[in-house]
Amino acid sequence: MPATARDRLVAAAFELFEGQGYDGTTVDDIATRAATGRSTFFRHFRGKEDVVLPDHDALLGRIDTRLATASPAGRELALREAAGIVLAHYLTEGPTARARYRLASTVPAIRDREIASVQRYVRLFARHVHGWLDVEPDGPLRAELVASAIVIGHNHVLRQWLRGEVDDAATAEALVDRALGHALALLRGEAAAGPPAIVITGGQQDVEQVVRQVRAALGHP
Repeated sequence: MPATARDRLVAAAFELFEGQGYDGTTVDDIATRAATGRSTFFRHFRGKEDVVLPDHDALLGRIDTRLATASPAGRELALREAAGIVLAHYLTEGPTARARYRLASTVPAIRDREIASVQRYVRLFARHVHGWLDVEPDGPLRAELVASAIVIGHNHVLRQWLRGEVDDAATAEALVDRALGHALALLRGEAAAGPPAIVITGGQQDVEQVVRQVRAALGHP
C-alpha cells in the first residue's frame, strides 16, 4: 500500500475511476477507499481532476532550476536534460501515467487541464531561451519556436509510449533525444533546407533550366 496519504488518495482515485467511471466516483468515495477523510483529501487536492494529474508545479520548478544553471556552452544539454526530467517522471509513473492518458481521452475536465499544462511548459522554456537570445533581432520569435518544438517533440514521443506503441524506457529516451535534435537546430539557427546556393550562368543559358538542373543535382524536388 502506498506510504503517504497523498499516494493512497491517488491510487484509490485511479482504482475507482477505472472500476466505476470518473463521473460515478465522488470525493467521499476516494477518501473512503484511501482510508482518509474529506479534510485530508482537500488538504492535498482541490478537486477530483487534481488527484489524477501529475504534480506539474514540482516538475516546472525542477526544469526552471536546471535551465537557470545552464552555461553558454551547455545550453543544449540543459534543454535536453530539462525535457528528460518530464519524460523520466512519466516513465516512473508507468501504469498510472497510461491510466491518466486513457481518462484524458474520455473526460473533458482532465483533457482540458492537461492541454493547459502544455502551455506552461512552453512558456517556461521560451522564457529561458529568450534570455539567451535577447540580443538578436528575432530572439523572441526563435525562443517561442524553440520552446514549442521542444515540447511538441517530447510530447509526440510521450504519447507513443502512453499508447503502448513504445514499450521500453530506453527506446522512448532515444526517440525523445532524436526529436530534440530537430528542435535544437532552431536554437542554432540552422535552416531545414540548408544554405542557399548561388548559381552563375553564361548569357546564352536558360536560367530556369540551370536552376532545375542544380536542384536535381542537390537532390531537391
